[in-house]
Amino acid sequence: MSFEIKLPLFEGPFDLMLFFIERDELDIYDIPISKITRDFLDYIHQLEKMEIEVASEFILFAATLMKIKSKMLLPRPELNAEGEEIDPREELIRHLLEYKKYKSVIGELAAMEGERMSKFSRGNVLAELKQLTPSDQVDAELQDLDLYRLLTVYQKVLTKYAHRSDETKHTVIQYPYTIEQQKTLVLDRLNEKPRIPFSDFILLKPDKIFVIYTFLAILELLQLALVTIKLGEGFNNFWVEKLDAIPVENL
Repeated sequence: MSFEIKLPLFEGPFDLMLFFIERDELDIYDIPISKITRDFLDYIHQLEKMEIEVASEFILFAATLMKIKSKMLLPRPELNAEGEEIDPREELIRHLLEYKKYKSVIGELAAMEGERMSKFSRGNVLAELKQLTPSDQVDAELQDLDLYRLLTVYQKVLTKYAHRSDETKHTVIQYPYTIEQQKTLVLDRLNEKPRIPFSDFILLKPDKIFVIYTFLAILELLQLALVTIKLGEGFNNFWVEKLDAIPVENL
């Protein structure tokens, strides 16, 4: 015949203390320290008899209870700064109240967790997306993207590129202007008239490419110190002036 002995398990010494207080309906603000200490030590001795390893926090708590009990037996109570008697149980009561508050909150959270676990989600988003996705576009779905699929898409792009019929064509247009030609044009005009507004070059031939080449030619002449420019009237106009006699070798 075998016997099975069960002992209640507690998460910590404060949990065990609250069990004793609730079991015996004790006042938490006026704990009978002798009775609580005795019950606490009895529980530890039962664990030792069952060859159950006692946690160090239980042993430390038991020592604290015995210390409080010894202080209460002393004929000379401790006094605070105001001369009032210090209750040795005060710190223990404060910790017990805090533990009880947190334990109640944990109980409520556990109940909420259990309620949430009993519910099912609305649906599997990935499964619904796979059902809605056409079969010919499965490779393009990001939720299924991996290295193999990426290489497959890359191979399809290369194959499509290799067999396309409309080849890209680039048309190169040879414009009838050069920077050197426009530099000669500008210098010839300045030989006739040493100060010319840039708008005259635009009126000379109102073509966009012609104006661009002429403007670049003026910038090069400005860098060679053969001409100078001055701001004229209007936001988009300026005067081009020659500086000195223009030597032929500088052209």
